[in-house]
Amino acid sequence: MSALPEKEKNMNKQMNTGLVKKLGAGFLFFTVTLSIACAEELEPSATPYRPTITNPADLSAPGWLELEAGLQRIEGGSDKQRDSVPLLFKLAFSEDWGILVGGETGVRRTDLSNEVFSGNGDTTFLIKHRISAATEGTAWGVEAGYKAPTAPDTIGSGKSDAIVSAIYSTDIGRHHLDLNLSATQLGAYADGEGSIQYGWAAGVSHVLNDRFGAFAELSGVSRSAVATQAQMMAGASYNLSKRVVLDAGASWGLNKASQEWTVFAGVTTLLGRLW
Repeated sequence: MSALPEKEKNMNKQMNTGLVKKLGAGFLFFTVTLSIACAEELEPSATPYRPTITNPADLSAPGWLELEAGLQRIEGGSDKQRDSVPLLFKLAFSEDWGILVGGETGVRRTDLSNEVFSGNGDTTFLIKHRISAATEGTAWGVEAGYKAPTAPDTIGSGKSDAIVSAIYSTDIGRHHLDLNLSATQLGAYADGEGSIQYGWAAGVSHVLNDRFGAFAELSGVSRSAVATQAQMMAGASYNLSKRVVLDAGASWGLNKASQEWTVFAGVTTLLGRLW
């Protein structure tokens, strides 16, 4: 008769041990899940500039190295065809100051006489300053720097350029508007041509839902004694996560001096925190 209570004790002990293990595992799972959720909630979001010509006034997350990379093909214009991989590294020191370093790699251009050239492109270095506005969702920005002639003469101009841009950004409901005006002091220009190239761009983006967005843009460049160029761009973006944003789209030239069309796809991602 004494064996039965002992057996029941063992069974109860096993049941209690199993229950404790299950509760422990459940608590561990809950803790890990909550930690991941909190980490994702606290994690900053990527701040895409690509693929539009317009840049927003906002900088990327301070202390985080952000990379933009893509693939693009341009048909028409000064070349018959041009393929390249545009890259841009962004690092903000604060919400109001940061640097941008960008360029092209894997350039393959076919000129109008069907001769093919390949190599890497020039490199641009910019300092960016964001200026807060009294209106929420609105900011001004300034970018200044230069383009270093790191490309061979068959790919780039072979000369340095000085660049300055003014930016205005504002939210209008679920729409976001960016306006850019720029002036570039060219190092390479022909006799009789203007040495300063002026650029303008107006881009509008719209949030469709938590994942998808759409954008459209008009832009152009002009300088003295050179035909003005203008283009229209449209595309879509997809937030793979807070840290990764994908994009794809196309642009079309609006006059004979512009390229015929461009197709592109790329990604913006936060690589990691530096401090």
